[in-house]
Amino acid sequence: MNMKTAALLILTVTFLYKLLLTVIHMRSAKNPIPANVADVYDAETYGKWRAYHGEKSRFEIVTSAVSFLVEFVLMAFNLYAAFAGLFPKDDPVLQLFAVLLLSALSSLVMLPFSWHETMGIEARYGFNKSTPKTFWADQVKTFVIELLILTGIGAMLLGVHRALGDWLILAFAVLMTLLALGISFLYPVLSKIFNKFTPLEDGELKDKLSALLEKNGYRVRAIKVMDASRRTTKSNAYFTGFGKMKTIVLYDTLVEAMTPDEICAVFAHEMGHGLHKDTLKNQILTFVQMSVLAVLAWLTLRTPEMFIPFGFDGVNYGFAMILIMSVEFALIAPLFGLLVNFFSRRAEYRADAQAVREGYGDALISALKKLARQNYSELAPSPLLVKLEYSHPTLSRRIDAIEKAAR
Repeated sequence: MNMKTAALLILTVTFLYKLLLTVIHMRSAKNPIPANVADVYDAETYGKWRAYHGEKSRFEIVTSAVSFLVEFVLMAFNLYAAFAGLFPKDDPVLQLFAVLLLSALSSLVMLPFSWHETMGIEARYGFNKSTPKTFWADQVKTFVIELLILTGIGAMLLGVHRALGDWLILAFAVLMTLLALGISFLYPVLSKIFNKFTPLEDGELKDKLSALLEKNGYRVRAIKVMDASRRTTKSNAYFTGFGKMKTIVLYDTLVEAMTPDEICAVFAHEMGHGLHKDTLKNQILTFVQMSVLAVLAWLTLRTPEMFIPFGFDGVNYGFAMILIMSVEFALIAPLFGLLVNFFSRRAEYRADAQAVREGYGDALISALKKLARQNYSELAPSPLLVKLEYSHPTLSRRIDAIEKAAR
């Protein structure tokens, strides 16, 4: 079996695995809802949720199939090599860019599906607030940013391999980890490309959030409200910043829907992650993941004949990235995800317990129910799906643990 046959087989197997998960997800809609979350949806809203859940699942099957077919055709018919042949063959940087450009351009096939999901499905169920202008502006910005990041990673891979040879494993793992952390650090800056941020007005909420964090040794750089309502009715909130200096970001939809105590409960939970060093643990897991990618990169680049069945004369660094991410790592990603999600679910329980210790147990339960209602969360997913895919415990189990910790 040559590399092309193996790659196409792996692409097919990973697609079928995702398809199986989607089918399990669809069937979860028939599961009985646990009693402690039965009040999240009333009868009418639950009927609407089931319709939304079913439509989104069917749509995911279609989009996954189209995405799989596009990638399958590009590899099976050596289209990456054919497109790269339009660029000077003696310039490895242009050859790298050509492959990644085609990969990015092929994603444009999914634009009609993105439009249907945002302007059709999400709008039909009352979630979408994007205008056509906002939608297309987001697509252009996302395309440019993703192409720049991919090209940057590819250039880094080329430079490190040519400069260090077999030392690629350690150097690339370190650089990729730093890049991941850098993107996380720059996330607030990148977010400003898509959204506007305004300072939270003085008042009870600002005072309570500042006091909560400062009580536990954090310093608040700023508390900002993001105009998420331009695009969606769904809610979220997050911390940014390394170390003890934090910026709090609240979706405006969250501020409008929740009481000050409920928002404080959400951030007591987030603070719990910080106090338990969950961010540091995630960074260690990120380094492990990047190390696996570096080993795969080393194995791929030291085997030039691997590229020949795909129409290349030898190593192409752009296509190497596609092989590493879409084929090689995709094969082991479910196993890695199983381990990461297991630790993540345990961390969520610990963070919830911190909110209870801060006196926000009841407020956290009501906040989680509101978030579930606003975000149309699934209340009774398959236990198998939770183990394989969920980074958070189910709402019902979280409420059980919160009530137990509050006794």
